[in-house]
Amino acid sequence: MRDINSLNKVLLIGRLGGKPELRYLPQTERAVARFTIATNEKYFNPSSNESDIRTEWHKVVAWGKLAEFCENYLTQGKQIYLEGKLRTRSWQDKEGNKRYTTEIEAQNIVLLGKREDQGKEDFYQEPEAAENTSDANSSADIEKEEDEDIPF
Repeated sequence: MRDINSLNKVLLIGRLGGKPELRYLPQTERAVARFTIATNEKYFNPSSNESDIRTEWHKVVAWGKLAEFCENYLTQGKQIYLEGKLRTRSWQDKEGNKRYTTEIEAQNIVLLGKREDQGKEDFYQEPEAAENTSDANSSADIEKEEDEDIPF
């Protein structure tokens, strides 16, 4: 049984800022894709007495077969539903300073929008992972969900 004392879950519906950048890690040949998603929020601006829209940009990273799915099916402006978790990583820059960034590690992606704009494989979900999945480089097998005809 899992200990449920905390939760790291991100749910977003937004549009892609650009085509995902896919690369393969040199030693493991594991695919990694990086892209951004924009979400909009309507709010009241008291200085102008009008409603405005605020756009928030989110950095997203996808691994393995999900990264390849992103490369094949995601394009700039495409609306998606994304489930994932927050990850913070660090590195040293050229001057030796320690830098940090927080990204969303994608786990499930659903393409949204008109059906004719999508291919047959418009949904991707990572399989249930083992309890110890904190390593972003884990090599869990990932399966694509097949599109099923729904009778209603």
